[in-house]
Amino acid sequence: MTLRDIGGSVGNALYRQIGRVSSYTQRSRSLPSDVLENDTSYLVVFDAPGADADELQVRYLEGTVGVHVDRFREFHDGFDMLFPGRSMSLEGEAELPDDAVVEPDAGTARLTEVGTLNVEIPKDETGTGPDDRSDALTVGEGTSDDDRPIDDADRSDIDATEADEITIDG
Repeated sequence: MTLRDIGGSVGNALYRQIGRVSSYTQRSRSLPSDVLENDTSYLVVFDAPGADADELQVRYLEGTVGVHVDRFREFHDGFDMLFPGRSMSLEGEAELPDDAVVEPDAGTARLTEVGTLNVEIPKDETGTGPDDRSDALTVGEGTSDDDRPIDDADRSDIDATEADEITIDG
């Protein structure tokens, strides 16, 4: 074994460790999100890079919108993995304002082609007080960056259902 072989072996081991740390950091941090409001609804926008609608779970629980993303690495023929730096499991939460009264069962979730998840939850017009319900939302895909449908056949406006886990159309 030459000095060059030892240096290469140490370098590869170091890359793997840095990749694991990077992956752990991504998994530990919440997905970036924005909470927006208009007169009729709240819109929560999450960054969900590399996700498919089949890999997303969206849930509303006591004023908080939660997202779980499981992604998969594509196999690249002829290449070996040297630096596994992307976490395959990501999560995020966004809290609605304390005085938010919503109808989570009428919520929709859309995944854009650029990896942004838009969760829209209408306000409750009856105004009966803060909502403590727990509902799962179904994620649709096929919207462009400005949230217009790419193709009506690919579009999925999703109704929320009361369930522990989300059913995803895609």
